[in-house]
Amino acid sequence: MKAVTISDLKAHLSRYLRMVRRGERIAVLDRTEAIAELGPPPAAGGSPAREGRLALGSQDWATFKPTPLPRAVPIQQLLAETREDTL
Repeated sequence: MKAVTISDLKAHLSRYLRMVRRGERIAVLDRTEAIAELGPPPAAGGSPAREGRLALGSQDWATFKPTPLPRAVPIQQLLAETREDTL
């Protein structure tokens, strides 16, 4: 496994991504400490739904009718109240 520093990774990102595309794994170092690892995704042959990690929806969107809110929502007022940097 190849090890690269953050600054080298930033300077030559395309080169390292080409290496990853070819199947290599790369350790990313912050000074001398490994903080991340780059590598190709697992060789799963299908989608998350096919692997059982995601269930497809069964909503019939042609007949879907959203329920209206019981009252008007003052979006601008709510945003002004929750903003941290009010003007």
